[in-house]
Amino acid sequence: MKTKTNFRWIICALLFFATTVNYLDRQVLSLTWKDFISPEFNWTDNDYGTITAVFSIIYALCNLFAGKFIDRLGTKKGYLWAIFIWSLGACLHAACGVGTEWLKAAGFLGMMGITASVWLFLACRAVLAAGEAGNFPAAIKVTAEYFPKKDRAFATSIFNSGSSVGALAAPLTIPIIAKFWGWEMAFIVIGALGFVWMGFWIWLYRKPAENPRVSPEELKYINQDEGAEPAAAESEKEEKKISYAKAFSLRQTWALVFGRFLTDGVWWFFLFWTPGYLSDQFGYKSDSGMGMALIFTLYAIVTFVSIYLCKIPTYMVDKRGMNAYEGRMVAMFIFACFPLLALGAQPLGAFSAWWPAILIGLACAGHQAWSANVYSVVGDMFPKSTIGTLTGIAQFAAGCGSFMVNKCAGKLFTYAAEQGDAFVFCGYTGKPAGYMILFSYCAVAYIIGWCFMKGLVPKYRKVEL
Repeated sequence: MKTKTNFRWIICALLFFATTVNYLDRQVLSLTWKDFISPEFNWTDNDYGTITAVFSIIYALCNLFAGKFIDRLGTKKGYLWAIFIWSLGACLHAACGVGTEWLKAAGFLGMMGITASVWLFLACRAVLAAGEAGNFPAAIKVTAEYFPKKDRAFATSIFNSGSSVGALAAPLTIPIIAKFWGWEMAFIVIGALGFVWMGFWIWLYRKPAENPRVSPEELKYINQDEGAEPAAAESEKEEKKISYAKAFSLRQTWALVFGRFLTDGVWWFFLFWTPGYLSDQFGYKSDSGMGMALIFTLYAIVTFVSIYLCKIPTYMVDKRGMNAYEGRMVAMFIFACFPLLALGAQPLGAFSAWWPAILIGLACAGHQAWSANVYSVVGDMFPKSTIGTLTGIAQFAAGCGSFMVNKCAGKLFTYAAEQGDAFVFCGYTGKPAGYMILFSYCAVAYIIGWCFMKGLVPKYRKVEL
């Protein structure tokens, strides 16, 4: 079907850039803590694990309400508030160094085994997490507004690839800024990008039926799933909301919860810990040429492979005649097999650091394709008026999974390093054994998640309110 305009792809580009900024802001800490911040504040792996874990759990809790917030406030205002808060939180990290000195001068050195510097970073990460929680519920809702079902997985994969592009750009920019202008400036420069995005969003976004940049032909294409009177049907559906009690009574909701809880911790583990892993195991610091090349290659693989993989569901629907859910589940089983490659990261790392970078990149590409399709399952099975709420619930589950993985990683790595040769797993000792344990979990998490999803919702079943 031809359309006179293709403005929906401009909106998709805005979602892509918002997600890119979102992940750049997250990556500033992971690319500066090991080589810049930790030496200044004497952090341990457990300290860093606490910071990443608390970020994850606050992100999870805020996601539980962010979806409702987006549904009630609307995507335009809701998205603006979200990116304003997380950009402010990102910039506030720069004040932690001065703040720590003030707290020490006032006699506060920390409490509950947590130092003053860690407390300040925890506070800033809390603000960052609260704002970032709004990104995906808003983006998924906008995708459902601007794309028919058959195109949603591909559109989602494009904007979701902003996470890997952000992670791709991060190692080429953040360590350089930190090296020459200080780690504080890295937080300020990257955080300020969100304020620029806000201007474009105010200028360009309106709902499709109200947007003069969308032609009648394109609007008809967007609403092809809604029948002959899309506007009236949409108006009727928008009046219907879903309560948390109703949502959690549905098997479809629990399929989303398990699909995210078991797997998202894998992505966040690799996102937060890979720079430290390359520094620990191979001696390549984040600001070294080799360190930047390895991280860049890893996320280049993630970016391009994941977009290609996300074409598989469309192929299953258009060429194999499957319904959207059936085709998506077949594709997701293929994606779930990619993280199994992470099992080879430690063994092949004995030959070259390039092997872990490549294998982790392929594993993460599988995650990104998986994640894009889990998001799209929401739009397949639930009415548009509930998408923000259901995405928020799924994101809450994802954050809880990430909290567990990152906190366990920090404690495990600190313990393994302390035990040295006394800590053994699969022939590895000390901290390498700890990494092998985490890589093993990452490898099988998606297969387990797929089994839960398929068991709970074996066939497509639309939720009716």
